[in-house]
Amino acid sequence: MALKRQHQTLSMFSMASMTDIIFLLLIFFMVTSTFVFPSALEVNLPQSSEQTAIKPSTRIYVDKSLNMYATQTNDIGETDLMPIAPEQLEGFMQALKAGNPNEFVAVYADEEVSYGKIVEILDKGSKQGVKIVLATKPSEATFGGPVTDQPVTEPVPVATNNL
Repeated sequence: MALKRQHQTLSMFSMASMTDIIFLLLIFFMVTSTFVFPSALEVNLPQSSEQTAIKPSTRIYVDKSLNMYATQTNDIGETDLMPIAPEQLEGFMQALKAGNPNEFVAVYADEEVSYGKIVEILDKGSKQGVKIVLATKPSEATFGGPVTDQPVTEPVPVATNNL
């Protein structure tokens, strides 16, 4: 006596559940990637119409209370904020220059920081031969839209007095 199956089994694999999982993972990574911030400091950058593609690996942050912090980017990612005293800044830049002679440093100074303090940082960097750029926000007039929070770096020419 031959028994017959009432239902035939399908040899196909349903991809509907697999695509649901892929879309859920995609949405998860898109949402969580927007939560990654380069630093926890609140620094309101001044606006500028110029921008450059320089990506400095060291950043010096100056908040409106004139506290200075530094971060460095390595192969793994950005390091934690390290507080720097004003008297340690020149030694910090000297160590950067010794580690990498082609090092760029970006200064993220709050727009309320005095011009004299920024020039002091630029002067200490130029004494050590470190190339420094100022981070700014793009202005509305340049791009025709609202100002974004994306920093833009602008090269700073440092004048030397050769007498």
